[in-house]
Amino acid sequence: MSASNMPMASVERPTVHPPSLIRSSATVVWRNLLHIKRMPEMLLDVTIQPVMFVLLFAFVFGGAISVPGGGNYREFLLPGIIVQTIVFSSAITAMGISNDLSKGIVDRFKSLPISRSSVLVGRSISSLIHSSIGITVMSLTGLLIGWRIRDGLLDGVLAYLLLLLFGFSMIWLGIWIGSLMRTVEAVQGFMFTVMFPLTFVANTFAPTGKMPTALRIVAEWNPVSALTQATRELWGNAPPAAESAAWPLQHAVAVSILWPFILTALFAPLALRAFKGRSQD
Repeated sequence: MSASNMPMASVERPTVHPPSLIRSSATVVWRNLLHIKRMPEMLLDVTIQPVMFVLLFAFVFGGAISVPGGGNYREFLLPGIIVQTIVFSSAITAMGISNDLSKGIVDRFKSLPISRSSVLVGRSISSLIHSSIGITVMSLTGLLIGWRIRDGLLDGVLAYLLLLLFGFSMIWLGIWIGSLMRTVEAVQGFMFTVMFPLTFVANTFAPTGKMPTALRIVAEWNPVSALTQATRELWGNAPPAAESAAWPLQHAVAVSILWPFILTALFAPLALRAFKGRSQD
Protein backbone atom coordinates (compact mmCIF):
# COMPACT_ATOMS: atom_id res chain seq x y z
CA MET A 1 0.00 0.00 0.00
CA SER A 2 1.44 3.33 -0.99
CA ALA A 3 1.99 6.01 1.57
CA SER A 4 -0.68 8.13 -0.08
CA ASN A 5 -3.31 5.41 0.43
CA MET A 6 -2.50 4.75 4.09
CA PRO A 7 -5.35 5.76 6.44
CA MET A 8 -4.77 8.97 8.36
CA ALA A 9 -4.71 8.59 12.11
CA SER A 10 -7.48 10.57 13.74
CA VAL A 11 -6.30 13.51 15.82
CA GLU A 12 -8.31 14.42 18.85
CA ARG A 13 -8.39 18.11 19.49
CA PRO A 14 -8.41 19.16 23.11
CA THR A 15 -11.68 20.61 24.33
CA VAL A 16 -11.50 24.36 24.77
CA HIS A 17 -13.36 25.67 27.80
CA PRO A 18 -14.00 29.40 27.44
CA PRO A 19 -13.11 31.37 30.56
CA SER A 20 -15.85 32.89 32.64
CA LEU A 21 -16.87 36.51 32.22
CA ILE A 22 -15.11 37.37 35.48
CA ARG A 23 -11.86 35.74 34.45
CA SER A 24 -11.79 37.17 30.94
CA SER A 25 -12.72 40.63 32.26
CA ALA A 26 -9.91 40.38 34.81
CA THR A 27 -7.50 39.59 31.99
CA VAL A 28 -8.61 42.69 30.09
CA VAL A 29 -8.23 44.76 33.27
CA TRP A 30 -4.71 43.44 33.78
CA ARG A 31 -3.86 44.21 30.15
CA ASN A 32 -5.07 47.81 30.55
CA LEU A 33 -3.16 48.26 33.81
CA LEU A 34 0.01 46.94 32.17
CA HIS A 35 -0.30 49.80 29.68
CA ILE A 36 -0.19 52.24 32.60
CA LYS A 37 2.85 50.46 34.05
CA ARG A 38 4.68 50.62 30.73
CA MET A 39 3.51 54.15 29.91
CA PRO A 40 3.34 56.07 33.21
CA GLU A 41 2.53 59.24 31.28
CA MET A 42 -1.03 57.89 31.04
CA LEU A 43 -1.42 58.94 34.69
CA LEU A 44 -0.61 62.59 34.04
CA ASP A 45 -4.31 63.49 33.84
CA VAL A 46 -4.98 62.13 37.35
CA THR A 47 -1.68 63.11 39.00
CA ILE A 48 0.34 66.08 37.76
CA GLN A 49 -2.49 67.98 36.04
CA PRO A 50 -4.92 68.03 39.00
CA VAL A 51 -2.10 68.90 41.43
CA MET A 52 -1.24 71.87 39.21
CA PHE A 53 -4.89 72.98 39.27
CA VAL A 54 -4.93 72.75 43.06
CA LEU A 55 -1.76 74.78 43.49
CA LEU A 56 -2.71 77.40 40.91
CA PHE A 57 -6.22 78.02 42.20
CA ALA A 58 -5.33 77.71 45.88
CA PHE A 59 -2.31 80.02 45.88
CA VAL A 60 -2.86 82.25 42.83
CA PHE A 61 -6.64 82.80 42.65
CA GLY A 62 -7.64 81.77 46.16
CA GLY A 63 -7.21 85.22 47.67
CA ALA A 64 -9.61 86.75 45.13
CA ILE A 65 -12.46 84.25 45.62
CA SER A 66 -14.71 84.51 48.66
CA VAL A 67 -16.31 81.39 50.06
CA PRO A 68 -19.92 81.35 51.33
CA GLY A 69 -19.91 81.59 55.12
CA GLY A 70 -16.31 82.81 55.13
CA GLY A 71 -14.85 79.32 54.94
CA ASN A 72 -11.41 78.17 53.83
CA TYR A 73 -11.08 78.39 50.03
CA ARG A 74 -8.64 75.47 49.90
CA GLU A 75 -11.23 73.19 51.50
CA PHE A 76 -13.87 74.63 49.20
CA LEU A 77 -11.64 74.03 46.17
CA LEU A 78 -10.47 70.46 46.65
CA PRO A 79 -13.85 68.68 46.19
CA GLY A 80 -14.32 70.63 42.94
CA ILE A 81 -10.89 69.57 41.65
CA ILE A 82 -11.60 65.93 42.50
CA VAL A 83 -14.97 66.05 40.71
CA GLN A 84 -13.29 67.64 37.69
CA THR A 85 -10.74 64.82 37.66
CA ILE A 86 -13.54 62.23 37.72
CA VAL A 87 -15.30 63.92 34.81
CA PHE A 88 -12.12 64.20 32.74
CA SER A 89 -11.36 60.51 33.27
CA SER A 90 -14.11 59.76 30.75
CA ALA A 91 -11.80 61.19 28.09
CA ILE A 92 -9.19 58.55 28.94
CA THR A 93 -11.82 55.84 28.56
CA ALA A 94 -12.87 57.27 25.20
CA MET A 95 -9.31 57.44 23.90
CA GLY A 96 -8.58 53.90 25.09
CA ILE A 97 -11.64 52.46 23.37
CA SER A 98 -10.96 54.40 20.17
CA ASN A 99 -7.35 53.24 20.14
CA ASP A 100 -8.31 49.57 20.64
CA LEU A 101 -10.91 49.74 17.88
CA SER A 102 -8.72 51.55 15.35
CA LYS A 103 -5.72 49.25 15.89
CA GLY A 104 -7.72 46.03 15.65
CA ILE A 105 -7.24 45.04 19.30
CA VAL A 106 -10.98 44.45 19.69
CA ASP A 107 -10.97 42.23 16.59
CA ARG A 108 -8.25 40.13 18.18
CA PHE A 109 -10.30 39.78 21.33
CA LYS A 110 -13.29 38.71 19.23
CA SER A 111 -11.23 35.87 17.75
CA LEU A 112 -10.60 34.48 21.22
CA PRO A 113 -13.03 32.20 23.09
CA ILE A 114 -14.04 34.92 25.54
CA SER A 115 -17.22 36.82 26.19
CA ARG A 116 -17.62 39.89 23.98
CA SER A 117 -18.81 41.92 26.94
CA SER A 118 -15.56 41.27 28.83
CA VAL A 119 -13.88 43.97 26.71
CA LEU A 120 -16.24 46.65 28.01
CA VAL A 121 -16.39 45.25 31.55
CA GLY A 122 -12.59 45.18 31.72
CA ARG A 123 -12.33 48.68 30.32
CA SER A 124 -14.89 49.96 32.86
CA ILE A 125 -13.11 48.41 35.84
CA SER A 126 -9.68 49.60 34.75
CA SER A 127 -11.11 53.10 34.22
CA LEU A 128 -12.50 53.10 37.76
CA ILE A 129 -9.08 52.05 39.06
CA HIS A 130 -7.54 54.86 37.02
CA SER A 131 -10.02 57.32 38.55
CA SER A 132 -9.35 55.98 42.05
CA ILE A 133 -5.66 56.74 41.63
CA GLY A 134 -6.58 60.32 40.81
CA ILE A 135 -8.89 60.59 43.85
CA THR A 136 -6.13 59.25 46.10
CA VAL A 137 -3.53 61.67 44.72
CA MET A 138 -5.94 64.59 45.14
CA SER A 139 -6.82 63.63 48.70
CA LEU A 140 -3.14 63.40 49.68
CA THR A 141 -2.48 66.75 48.01
CA GLY A 142 -5.40 68.23 49.91
CA LEU A 143 -4.03 67.02 53.22
CA LEU A 144 -0.77 68.82 52.45
CA ILE A 145 -2.49 72.16 51.83
CA GLY A 146 -4.85 71.98 54.81
CA TRP A 147 -7.92 70.11 53.56
CA ARG A 148 -9.59 67.75 56.04
CA ILE A 149 -12.64 65.48 56.29
CA ARG A 150 -14.51 67.08 59.17
CA ASP A 151 -17.90 65.32 59.38
CA GLY A 152 -16.96 61.77 60.32
CA LEU A 153 -15.89 58.56 58.64
CA LEU A 154 -19.27 57.40 57.31
CA ASP A 155 -20.06 60.67 55.56
CA GLY A 156 -16.51 60.80 54.22
CA VAL A 157 -16.77 57.30 52.75
CA LEU A 158 -20.19 58.11 51.26
CA ALA A 159 -18.66 61.07 49.43
CA TYR A 160 -15.99 58.82 47.90
CA LEU A 161 -18.64 56.31 46.86
CA LEU A 162 -20.63 59.08 45.17
CA LEU A 163 -17.51 60.05 43.24
CA LEU A 164 -16.96 56.49 42.01
CA LEU A 165 -20.65 56.09 41.15
CA PHE A 166 -20.56 59.24 39.06
CA GLY A 167 -17.29 58.09 37.51
CA PHE A 168 -18.98 54.85 36.45
CA SER A 169 -21.67 56.77 34.58
CA MET A 170 -18.99 58.89 32.89
CA ILE A 171 -17.32 55.70 31.64
CA TRP A 172 -20.35 54.97 29.45
CA LEU A 173 -20.07 58.44 27.95
CA GLY A 174 -16.43 57.70 27.21
CA ILE A 175 -17.24 54.35 25.59
CA TRP A 176 -19.93 55.97 23.45
CA ILE A 177 -17.71 58.79 22.20
CA GLY A 178 -14.73 56.49 21.75
CA SER A 179 -16.82 54.15 19.61
CA LEU A 180 -18.17 56.97 17.45
CA MET A 181 -14.92 58.80 16.76
CA ARG A 182 -12.49 57.23 14.28
CA THR A 183 -9.23 58.59 15.68
CA VAL A 184 -7.78 59.22 19.12
CA GLU A 185 -7.03 62.82 18.13
CA ALA A 186 -10.70 63.43 17.27
CA VAL A 187 -11.77 61.90 20.59
CA GLN A 188 -9.35 64.06 22.53
CA GLY A 189 -10.43 67.25 20.80
CA PHE A 190 -14.14 66.53 21.24
CA MET A 191 -13.97 65.38 24.87
CA PHE A 192 -11.90 68.31 26.08
CA THR A 193 -14.14 70.75 24.22
CA VAL A 194 -17.14 69.32 26.09
CA MET A 195 -15.52 68.64 29.47
CA PHE A 196 -14.05 72.08 30.08
CA PRO A 197 -17.39 73.98 29.91
CA LEU A 198 -19.08 71.18 31.88
CA THR A 199 -16.64 71.52 34.77
CA PHE A 200 -16.11 75.29 34.69
CA VAL A 201 -19.76 76.34 34.32
CA ALA A 202 -20.40 74.89 37.75
CA ASN A 203 -19.51 75.52 41.38
CA THR A 204 -16.23 73.62 41.13
CA PHE A 205 -13.92 76.63 41.46
CA ALA A 206 -16.16 79.50 42.52
CA PRO A 207 -19.60 79.92 44.13
CA THR A 208 -22.47 80.37 41.72
CA GLY A 209 -24.11 83.23 43.65
CA LYS A 210 -22.35 86.03 41.75
CA MET A 211 -22.77 84.53 38.28
CA PRO A 212 -25.12 86.20 35.75
CA THR A 213 -28.66 84.86 36.15
CA ALA A 214 -28.76 82.68 33.03
CA LEU A 215 -25.30 81.25 33.69
CA ARG A 216 -26.15 80.64 37.32
CA ILE A 217 -29.22 78.59 36.39
CA VAL A 218 -27.17 76.42 34.05
CA ALA A 219 -24.41 76.01 36.63
CA GLU A 220 -26.73 75.07 39.50
CA TRP A 221 -28.58 72.46 37.44
CA ASN A 222 -25.30 71.02 36.20
CA PRO A 223 -24.77 67.48 37.61
CA VAL A 224 -21.17 68.44 38.34
CA SER A 225 -22.38 71.17 40.72
CA ALA A 226 -24.64 68.78 42.64
CA LEU A 227 -21.82 66.27 43.11
CA THR A 228 -19.39 68.98 44.16
CA GLN A 229 -21.85 70.40 46.68
CA ALA A 230 -22.58 66.91 48.02
CA THR A 231 -18.92 66.11 48.60
CA ARG A 232 -18.36 69.48 50.30
CA GLU A 233 -21.26 68.88 52.66
CA LEU A 234 -20.32 65.28 53.44
CA TRP A 235 -16.69 66.20 54.09
CA GLY A 236 -17.70 69.25 56.14
CA ASN A 237 -15.91 71.65 53.79
CA ALA A 238 -18.86 73.97 53.16
CA PRO A 239 -22.29 74.69 54.64
CA PRO A 240 -25.51 73.55 52.94
CA ALA A 241 -26.55 75.55 49.89
CA ALA A 242 -28.34 78.83 50.44
CA GLU A 243 -32.12 79.02 50.18
CA SER A 244 -31.75 81.04 46.99
CA ALA A 245 -29.84 78.17 45.31
CA ALA A 246 -31.53 75.84 42.83
CA TRP A 247 -33.28 72.69 44.03
CA PRO A 248 -30.46 70.27 43.03
CA LEU A 249 -27.98 72.09 45.27
CA GLN A 250 -30.37 72.11 48.22
CA HIS A 251 -30.71 68.31 47.92
CA ALA A 252 -27.20 67.66 46.66
CA VAL A 253 -26.61 64.21 48.16
CA ALA A 254 -29.89 62.73 46.93
CA VAL A 255 -29.47 64.32 43.49
CA SER A 256 -25.88 63.02 43.27
CA ILE A 257 -27.18 59.50 43.87
CA LEU A 258 -29.87 59.93 41.22
CA TRP A 259 -27.78 61.52 38.44
CA PRO A 260 -25.45 58.54 37.80
CA PHE A 261 -28.44 56.25 37.23
CA ILE A 262 -29.98 58.75 34.81
CA LEU A 263 -26.71 59.21 32.92
CA THR A 264 -26.01 55.47 32.80
CA ALA A 265 -29.54 54.76 31.52
CA LEU A 266 -28.95 57.40 28.83
CA PHE A 267 -25.40 56.62 27.73
CA ALA A 268 -25.11 52.85 28.26
CA PRO A 269 -27.52 51.85 25.44
CA LEU A 270 -25.91 54.39 23.11
CA ALA A 271 -22.45 53.12 24.04
CA LEU A 272 -23.35 49.46 23.52
CA ARG A 273 -24.96 50.18 20.16
CA ALA A 274 -22.05 52.30 18.93
CA PHE A 275 -19.44 49.80 20.15
CA LYS A 276 -21.25 46.89 18.54
CA GLY A 277 -21.63 48.74 15.24
CA ARG A 278 -18.00 49.90 15.20
CA SER A 279 -16.58 46.49 16.13
CA GLN A 280 -18.52 44.89 13.26
CA ASP A 281 -17.19 47.29 10.61
